[in-house]
Amino acid sequence: MTHPLQATLENRGERWALTLIRDLPHPVEAVWPWLTDPERLRRWSPVVPDRPLVSSGPAQIRENPDDTPVDGEVLEVEPPKRLVHRWGPDVLRWRLTPTETGCRLTLEHEMADRTYTAENAAGWHICLDVLDAVLDGKDAPRLVGEAVIDHGFPELRDSYRKLLAA
Repeated sequence: MTHPLQATLENRGERWALTLIRDLPHPVEAVWPWLTDPERLRRWSPVVPDRPLVSSGPAQIRENPDDTPVDGEVLEVEPPKRLVHRWGPDVLRWRLTPTETGCRLTLEHEMADRTYTAENAAGWHICLDVLDAVLDGKDAPRLVGEAVIDHGFPELRDSYRKLLAA
């Protein structure tokens, strides 16, 4: 079984911030395009915008091509280290920090309702596994929505539920 990532859940008044940290054996410059380019995001992320996330402003986001778009917006961008964008009512903050062996990716998923915190954590964990694999040059399938169920999601969700008391 895969162990949970370093994760925290913080109450910020009317919002909750789930923070996940993952070390990747790739430099910041190699990871950054995978956070901003729609074609690359389509390989691993549930957030697939209609434009590159490289400048402030609105974007339409779909998890799957036939889905109804969700309003998004790039709020802050500081290449290649920081990206803040809205995904519907949620805010995602991505930070890349160089390490001796690659970089540390920190994702902060801010949401109004903590009900699905463990599910969000497990889903992002699986997506970040796919990101790590594609960065390594592997032909890993994108795992979002129901596709995560057969890839350790129930066990990860339960681990995050315990870790985050969510």
